[in-house]
Amino acid sequence: MSFISYLFNGLSLGSVYAIIALGYTMVYGIAKMLNFAHGDVIMIGAYISLLSMTNAGIPAFPALIISIVACTVLGIVIERIAYKPLRNASSSLAVLITAIGVSYLLQNIALLLFGANAQTFPSVIKWEGLSLAGGKLNLSGETIITILVCIVIMVLLMLFVQKTKPGQAMRAVSEDRGAALLMGINVNGTIALTFAIGSGLAAIAGVLLCSAYPSLTPYTGAMPGIKAFVAAVFGGIGSIPGAFIGGILLGIIEIFGKAYISSQMADAIVFAVLIIVLLVKPTGLLGKKIQEKV
Repeated sequence: MSFISYLFNGLSLGSVYAIIALGYTMVYGIAKMLNFAHGDVIMIGAYISLLSMTNAGIPAFPALIISIVACTVLGIVIERIAYKPLRNASSSLAVLITAIGVSYLLQNIALLLFGANAQTFPSVIKWEGLSLAGGKLNLSGETIITILVCIVIMVLLMLFVQKTKPGQAMRAVSEDRGAALLMGINVNGTIALTFAIGSGLAAIAGVLLCSAYPSLTPYTGAMPGIKAFVAAVFGGIGSIPGAFIGGILLGIIEIFGKAYISSQMADAIVFAVLIIVLLVKPTGLLGKKIQEKV
């Protein structure tokens, strides 16, 4: 039963990575930018939810909604101020350095506002979970809800991109930004919407992550953000199903690595698996090979 328990824990952790990775992969797939401040938006969302519940006495679900709205606005502001001026930059290095700068800015703002000490995050999920096999297998409410939320988000996101006009605009901008502009598509609005959706998902991921691991600091989002980026690359960055699969596999690998190999080597194992996958398939598991015309 311990194997199954580890598997579900891996699915739960991988679901969080997948939700974060969906934000990464949407921004890269449409705007061709790597938003390395994405992990810190997770932290900001968790703090907003925590303050809403503890200081304002707001129930968990409305606090989550407030967090999603705040992070959505934050994502739009970051895109407008930091990334939009660099959209046509000759070097992608400028965007990368700016993203790192925004990341440090958000961390230091959080340090000034909340301090460096860890704060206990109350679980937003009150369901105790399920006990199976005569009590030999216990699945917490956080584990089950996190997995279900991830699946629902992935399905809704796929339907949004495939079936709605804003989603079709995103696909058009992803294919050819110049042609999309000539066809009358609001490219600026589409890219802003992409950042908004990604940041809203980051808020959900932050709350779910801190519910499962109830400790919150200004650096809480840093490592999950990096691992979610790894998951996006693992699955094929730019692919929504790829981000989902990459996140799930990464969570399972990490939990099994901690359980059966070494808890101290778990992160190294995750990155080693990524290197092996990219050596075999450089575009990731579901990534498409792009042919450049010369």
